[in-house]
Amino acid sequence: MADEMIKRAQRFVNSVYGSRIGMTVEEDGQTGWNTMYALTRALQYELGITSLSNSFGPTTLSTLNSKYPQLYETTIPSEDFCRIIQSAMYCKGYDGGDIDGVYSIRVKQAMLKLKSDMGVDASNSVLIPKVFKGLLNMDAYVTVNSGSEAIRSVQRWLNGRYVNRGDFFVIPCDGHNSRDVSKSMLFAVQYELGMADGVANGVFGPGTQSGLKSHTVSSGSTGTWVSLFSAGMILNQRSVAFSSSFGSSLADAVRAFQSFAKLPVTGSGDFQTWASLLASYGDQSRKGAACDGVTKITPARAAALKTEGITYVGRYLTNPSTTSLPEKAIQPGELQTIADNGLRCYPIYQTFGRDAAGFNYAAGRAAGYAAVNAAVDHGFKNGTRIFFAVDFDALDHEVTSNVLPHFKGIEDSMADTGNAYLVGVYGPRNVCTRVGEAGHSTASFVSDMSSGFSGNYGYPLPADWAYDQIVTRTVGSGDGKIEIDNNIASGRDIGQNSFNKPRGTVPDVRFDGGFLNALHDDLGRFMRSIGYADDGGTGADAKLFTHTQCFETIMSFDTLITQLSNRYSMRKALIQTNAYWEMRHYDLIDQAVDHQVASYHLNGVGAVKDSSTGIAQISGRVGIIAWNHCINKGFASGTVLDPNKDSDIWTMWQKVNKDNAFSVQTVSLLHLWGVDGKPGGDNPPDGETILRSMRLDYTEKEIFELVRRYQGWGKLPNGERVEEHATKRMTLYQIFEKYNGIVRNP
Repeated sequence: MADEMIKRAQRFVNSVYGSRIGMTVEEDGQTGWNTMYALTRALQYELGITSLSNSFGPTTLSTLNSKYPQLYETTIPSEDFCRIIQSAMYCKGYDGGDIDGVYSIRVKQAMLKLKSDMGVDASNSVLIPKVFKGLLNMDAYVTVNSGSEAIRSVQRWLNGRYVNRGDFFVIPCDGHNSRDVSKSMLFAVQYELGMADGVANGVFGPGTQSGLKSHTVSSGSTGTWVSLFSAGMILNQRSVAFSSSFGSSLADAVRAFQSFAKLPVTGSGDFQTWASLLASYGDQSRKGAACDGVTKITPARAAALKTEGITYVGRYLTNPSTTSLPEKAIQPGELQTIADNGLRCYPIYQTFGRDAAGFNYAAGRAAGYAAVNAAVDHGFKNGTRIFFAVDFDALDHEVTSNVLPHFKGIEDSMADTGNAYLVGVYGPRNVCTRVGEAGHSTASFVSDMSSGFSGNYGYPLPADWAYDQIVTRTVGSGDGKIEIDNNIASGRDIGQNSFNKPRGTVPDVRFDGGFLNALHDDLGRFMRSIGYADDGGTGADAKLFTHTQCFETIMSFDTLITQLSNRYSMRKALIQTNAYWEMRHYDLIDQAVDHQVASYHLNGVGAVKDSSTGIAQISGRVGIIAWNHCINKGFASGTVLDPNKDSDIWTMWQKVNKDNAFSVQTVSLLHLWGVDGKPGGDNPPDGETILRSMRLDYTEKEIFELVRRYQGWGKLPNGERVEEHATKRMTLYQIFEKYNGIVRNP
């Protein structure tokens, strides 16, 4: 709802400063960052700063300190300067008077209230520079969104005690922990350790750690150190009172926290407990019972891990790269080595998803199926928990928009497979907590080593944590030397120490009809989940073929597809996926364009000489180029045609339009052409890279590339990006591969 006084504030900054500060704001009566930015720029203009910025940074603060260290009715330099203050007060939710340039009694009373809410000196209504900085941001100084009063009491205390220190700025008092609040705690500890301004830096470094080792607090302790320790407990969402006295209730809560975090249970605020409260990784000298790594576990390395006290080893199900970390994925025979040496393995699934764009529902669906297929390949038994990685600093809104839908996709794929495996999540604390609370995972593997991640800074250890990754170290020597990420284990997940026989990389075989119904249902279930009705749908997006028609058409060519697969060392699923997907998308528009092509060649009417046609949606020109390439390479035999000659385009177009078997064969040739970078095709500006020669053990990245290249690059006619379609088709690939894998490995 619009606030009239905020609207007046916006009108003021636009009319007086708009042309001076290089921006205006929407006069909508709602507080937002743009309004705060404009007021910040207006203040900088009044201070004589020539290089204006949205940031209330060091220059603004130092200039304000030097010119107007105390602002009140007799020191405010002008009416417009006062109006900036009054406007900011309204945007912050306080009474700014009539925005008339007068620092009136109303404004002074509101300033007293603001400073009291902040926890800073409220004995007077003087506006000091750091309070002004806090006035020109979007922080709240009252509890919001069910904020904790206990956390707010800590925030106000920190502001009041340290606001006059050099690098400490007013923090929000909204009842929520955050990056700024957690960093302010580190500044507070450093100040109490005697670090000077400019030395204290808010980093949990060697000096801070050394100082804390001599500041253990325990039952009977009193003073500021107890206040800081109880504040740390509160910010980690432990139910204690904010107090300067260490009583029995605090000791009990400390024991509970230590037990939860797998620390020595002493009931005292010792160094390890301080460290776990102040930094996500805690005391990095701890030795955990778990590790993860990208190096094969050999007998010598297994012995080194055992000597180090490690029992649980995290290893990757797949390696999307063909050029780096050659031992990242579980290697042949490795799981048996792990078991033979008394270790247990927990599997991790990770691809290239290093930003939010790689996470969505369709990608999650593909990830779920891919992980299951890989787990079965390696021999992991039912009931194993697979940890799916979110290995980037996902902001909270990205967790909502991308990560949660992604894990819903994983969960749905797991359900399709009968929930043979459990879903775990690897990532920062906030990611793990939110995925778990949404019901999409059963345990967390926490990337606490990345202490600077926004999703770790200010968030407590997830309640369902299984592994806590705290430091990278090298253990062992000689043949047993290995670099690992050392992890604390909670016991919630214990990995596996016995495995089924791994599935080998063997050629595909004819499909077993006993699995037809299951494959049909899995494919249909997935397509429905992304908006494709079994009957083809109705309205503008209606398709001409039903799911069953597409499925039966593709599977009717199983003998041919098997032969092509064996001939080219190409997984059947590659051919099945694209043929099914393209036939599933054939609609009235495609049909109308096909009629136009026929009319052009048969009747000389119109100008449409080519189109993507037939069950695999292949154009005459593309078909010619792919066939020519494969004929020249010795992959196929036939007549070389001219892709620029109308009669040759018409010859190829008729074949892919009418001869379904020919279209299926052409799909395989399009993939072989794609492997070589699609020479002669409509490639992106830098060209398509050349992949490894076609083989049965292609990585997911290589499969994705071929699936994507089948449709080209850039945008499709409907505006969707080819990559989006490829992500969805990857799930189809994994579903086909699931059943093909079962059949070829009975």
